[in-house]
Order: sequence, then structure tokens, then C-alpha cells
Amino acid sequence: MNTIRVEQSGAFVERFSIPPTGDGVLNGLRFAVKDLVDVAGRRTGCGNPTRLETNPPAVVSAVCVDQLLAAGAQCEGKTVTDELAFSLLGINHFYGTPLNPAAPERVPGGSSSGSASAVACGLVDFAIGTDTGGSVRVPASNCGIWGWRPTYGVVSVAGVMPLAPMFDTVGILARSADVLRRAAAVLLADAKPQAAATPATIHVVSEAFDTADAEVRDALRPAVEFVERVFDIRVQRTSLDELCGDVSAADWNSWRDMYRRLVGAEALSCHGAWLASERPPLGPITESGFKHAESLDRSRLAEVIGRRERYCRHLRRALGPRDLLCLPTAPSVAPLKDMVSLDRNSDYYRLTVAFNAIAGVGRLPQVSMPLATASSAPIGLSLIGAYGEDALLLYAVDRIENSRSSG
Repeated sequence: MNTIRVEQSGAFVERFSIPPTGDGVLNGLRFAVKDLVDVAGRRTGCGNPTRLETNPPAVVSAVCVDQLLAAGAQCEGKTVTDELAFSLLGINHFYGTPLNPAAPERVPGGSSSGSASAVACGLVDFAIGTDTGGSVRVPASNCGIWGWRPTYGVVSVAGVMPLAPMFDTVGILARSADVLRRAAAVLLADAKPQAAATPATIHVVSEAFDTADAEVRDALRPAVEFVERVFDIRVQRTSLDELCGDVSAADWNSWRDMYRRLVGAEALSCHGAWLASERPPLGPITESGFKHAESLDRSRLAEVIGRRERYCRHLRRALGPRDLLCLPTAPSVAPLKDMVSLDRNSDYYRLTVAFNAIAGVGRLPQVSMPLATASSAPIGLSLIGAYGEDALLLYAVDRIENSRSSG
């Protein structure tokens, strides 16, 4: 990847350098921090100028920042985020759209748009992102880099602005699987040892490949076959209704409805009081998101939470500790900037939300791998691991990258 100037990237809201506080596996590496994550002495703006003005400087850094600094990495600044992290597109009304260097005419994806751009432009080696409904995985896919969403609850979110605490995670975007694994290992302070880390079964999620655009299916087919050869195991097509023990799971509308209702309710709980008291100007994407959340029938929440827990229990039973799910990270390549629909009910948006809801609903780890292109743009292939099996998943993707390099 060729390095692009900071000004060209539009990735940063603030540049500064914080030297490492210790020595470790990240010595010599540089990272950036999404502007939802506290850095001591800096204001966290969350992609909104009013929030930036009203938030006092952080007294301490988020736990994840301290961990990375202690492991030898240097922090290079804060990156643009979709406003309040409430979008998957990568467009910020106030701070602009960070560059997607792999497909400059297309959106980078969000909400970790600046983090993905900074990595893809070669400005840092890796970056912190947050992922509620795909906010690390989607920009990784769009920008042709590696992106990890951890098992829910295994990485500290202390010092990170919440969007929907039931789904929020802190993840990593990186230029290589090796750097991804090393940075993730630091955040997974209690990670399991990587003995016997070869996957046993890879389940290809049939509904995801059947629904994805034809060009995405064609582009990813060789990548799936390559993964099969790397581990010398046979992949098998498996339906979501088999994995979740419920015929409704084969309908993407079920996943989208579940995710949007739960996240909408939690986003209002997290930000509603601030929005009502400050009445800040909001960009149109964010404003429409909160209006949609306000329109949802909260009396259905108990039903939706029950469905989420039912799917989650069945997914955990269906996946053994060495099993993986395989699916496209997104159903299509990133939308063109001049043709992007800001409508959350567009086919691209609703299906991208649904695809990425599987790991969120199941509280499972996922990595998006830059293994293919379609329409001259990157498209990610994702692997989802069993609950708590982040070490195995990260070892597997590192082995995939090494096999590509040596082959």
C-alpha cells in the first residue's frame, strides 16, 4: 500500500503523538484512535461538534488505549467517526468523508471510517475502532484491510462512548493479519493459548451467499476454496435456521428488525437526554436514525430480546470451539459516493446490517479478510468464531494470510 498524505486522507480529526509507556509485542508500531474513545487530556467529540465543545477533556485514557501504549505502540491521533457512531456508510456531515484509497470513488464505510482510512492510506499500522453492528467489519471490507470484532465482553469498553451497550465492542483494523493478531492479543489480556488452533469445520452460511450480489459470490468463491485448501478441511453449506433452531432465522428481515429495534432503544437511552437538553445540530443520516428509533414500538422489546437470546443460545450450541462460520462481510461492494442512498431502508443498508447482526446477536468474534475484489473494489470474506474463541479465529486468519504470501 502506498502512503497517502494526512490531508488527502481526511482520516483524522486531531493529530498528536503519544509515545509508548512500555515495551512489548507492539514495539515500533503506530496506531490511531476512533473519536469515540477517550485519550487523556483530549476531548472526545464522537463525530459531532457540539459534543466536542460540551465534553470536558478526558481525565484518563480508555483502558484499550493504555493497553496498547503499554505494549510498545505509539498513538498518532484521533480519527473521524460517523456522527455518534450511528451509521455504516462513513459519511460525516460536519467532518467529511474519509478517503477510501482502494476505491476512491466509493464510501469507506462506517462508523470507524477514519480508522479504516488511516490504516488503508498507510498513515498508521493499525487503529482502534468500535463495532456495534458492523462498524469495524464493514469499513475493513470496503477499504481492503483486516478488521476484527471481538467476542462481546472480552475487551474493555471503559472510556468508550456507548451507542448500544448490548452490542458495543472495541475492535482493531490493521494492514496485515499479523499486526491484527498482535494488537488483538494485547486487548485480549486473558486470551487462551493457541494450541490445537486448526479449525475443525467451516460452515458456509447459505443465505448470505445466496443473497449477496452475483459479482460478490463470483469474487469470493475462489477465496472460500482457498480457505478450504489452507486447512485441508471440507466446508459445508449450512442454513441459518439450522444454526439458530428457528425457521425465522432464514429471513434477513428477522435479523435486521431485531438489531434495529434493540440498538434504537439503547441509542435513545444513551443519548436521548443529551439530545433533548443540548438540541445539537445533527447531520441528516444521524437525525434520521434517531427519528426512526423514536418511532419504534417499545412494547415489543421484550419479545425481540427473547428472540435474540434464543438465536444466541442455539448459535453457541451449534458451533463447537473449533468451528467457524463463513460469509461475505457485506452483500455488495461499497456504494459510490455520488450514488449512495442515505436511506436506512435501502437494500445495501438493510442487508449489510442483517449480515453483520449474526455475530452481534450471537456475541461472537468475527474477522473480515481482504481476499477479493469486485467492480475494481475490495470485498471482504468473513470468518465468525465460536464464543470466546478469538485466539483460534485470529490464528486462523493469520495462517490464511501467510499461505497467500507463500503461495
